[in-house]
Amino acid sequence: MNVRPTLEDIRRAPKVLLHDHLDGGVRPGTVADLARESGYGELPSMDADNLRAWFEESANSGSLERYLETFSHTVGVMQSVEALTRVAYECAEDLAKDGVVYAEVRYAPEQHLRAGLSLEQVVEAVLDGFAQGGREHGIRVGTLVTAMRHQARSMEIAELAVRYRDAGVVGFDIAGAEAGYPPTRHLDAFEYLQRENAHFTIHAGEGFGLPSIWQAIQWCGADRLGHGVRIIDDIEVDGDEPRLGRLADYVRDKRIPLEMCPTSNIQTGAAKSIAEHPIGLLRRLSFRVTVNTDNRLMSGTTLSNEFAKLVEAFDYGWDDLQWFTVNAMKSAFAPFTERLELINGVIKPGFAQLKWSGARPLA
Repeated sequence: MNVRPTLEDIRRAPKVLLHDHLDGGVRPGTVADLARESGYGELPSMDADNLRAWFEESANSGSLERYLETFSHTVGVMQSVEALTRVAYECAEDLAKDGVVYAEVRYAPEQHLRAGLSLEQVVEAVLDGFAQGGREHGIRVGTLVTAMRHQARSMEIAELAVRYRDAGVVGFDIAGAEAGYPPTRHLDAFEYLQRENAHFTIHAGEGFGLPSIWQAIQWCGADRLGHGVRIIDDIEVDGDEPRLGRLADYVRDKRIPLEMCPTSNIQTGAAKSIAEHPIGLLRRLSFRVTVNTDNRLMSGTTLSNEFAKLVEAFDYGWDDLQWFTVNAMKSAFAPFTERLELINGVIKPGFAQLKWSGARPLA
């Protein structure tokens, strides 16, 4: 029986999240609390509800300056061991409450040094928060340490990823403005990671087009693409049969995972609407598409909300949502045995139960 999943049902589904920023998912009340504790006086409001509205309105304003300002505030209050541990713990709790069973959450250690912390102290504080949150709420959270592409600390952060990979850091990432800062600027870091058999993803194909994706894959050797939405520029839609260019064909053939974040892509102008988001075509063409949140605070979203929007826009059923979820688990930087255990022991049984539990039939 085909069924249309409801938001309430989707929250119960065992989900996998690969692209989520720690500083983009802080609870508004926690931002206010940490500001009071640290003496940070730059917030537009100290009221949690007003603060939530301000973050979402700023992210939806169409102004890059206002969008970036939101992160200056969350990062501004995440400058102590206690703050980082609390934010990581609450992140694990929030994701678990949304039905996420496995997550990879990324952050840039170099942005949390203003109060005198070392890179190692930052990483250990975040790992402690996720470890405690994972134990108490039944979720596995791995971290990705991110280097800022406009800075020059990528090798240092890559070495950090390798140093802590047996303690919970599952991979490396670069983020920040794509235009003018190609991934090849950090080629030494990526070559080092490959020599160390380490995993990494690269933000590519969101704010800049096909050259960014091409460099991330062919020069840097990315395991996954952060966003990758602009791969659509290499697909010609003319009639019933889309024609793939060589890069798009390569990405599909090699099963390179695309970490897509629909709501965030609309806010940044990478897509016009959910209904027009390339994820619909890419799913139809069987690219290795995954669904993600990016910045839960700024986008006012959860992974369940992202799935619900896709159900509404593309009339997806449980089979589609399971397909996205299995894609994500296959593409995770967790060990193979753990991925297999979650797919066969948690994800597929969980979706099967929901699919046949008598949810509303499609009209």
